[in-house]
Amino acid sequence: MHIFAVFNLKPGVSEADYLDWARSVDLPTVNALPSIASFRVFRSTGVMGSDAKPPFGYIEVLDVADMAQFEKDVSTAAMGEVAAAFNNMVEVTFITSEEVTA
Repeated sequence: MHIFAVFNLKPGVSEADYLDWARSVDLPTVNALPSIASFRVFRSTGVMGSDAKPPFGYIEVLDVADMAQFEKDVSTAAMGEVAAAFNNMVEVTFITSEEVTA
């Protein structure tokens, strides 16, 4: 299963502060969870074929190897602190997905 987090920084949160936190806390912490196969953060660069601003500045992609374990992983105090810090910086929507195969 994949989880996509699409978000913008809250007013007053600098990109430098968010990126420093993402690189030093979020990425290493989430990637160390037993349930996570991979976790990556992307910065939006544009809307293909348009000069419009992307609706979201950032996209996180979580490749969850074990959803039951993920639920346990995110219920820990350490992950609660990470989630609280994240929620203080961003306005986020989480989207769950499954791969469509032929």
